[in-house]
Amino acid sequence: MVESDEELAKVGDLIASEHTQIIHKNPGYFLENMKNYGSLFVGVETNVAYGDKNIGTNHTLPTLKASRYTGGLWVGKFMKTVTHQSCTKEASVKVGELCSRISNYEGMIAHGY
Repeated sequence: MVESDEELAKVGDLIASEHTQIIHKNPGYFLENMKNYGSLFVGVETNVAYGDKNIGTNHTLPTLKASRYTGGLWVGKFMKTVTHQSCTKEASVKVGELCSRISNYEGMIAHGY
């Protein structure tokens, strides 16, 4: 039996459902402390169907516990993301030493050279 709000939030995160509706005396606690859900519906007035039809971003949410690593479909999913890195000679020496140690520890010997 779940006895605390903390335990209840942990169970919710473990289930990682597509839709999670919070009907509780302190719904804000779950908004602040849960992280694995497709969309969180906070309070008795916030019906899941509202999110699917007219107040949510859309109806395409992660299923099968996928909310553990991704969110629902939104415009950002269609945007290209790029990154870059740049080091000075001095920084490269320090970063290289750490990279070699990490690579060797992971058994990725070729990355250590």
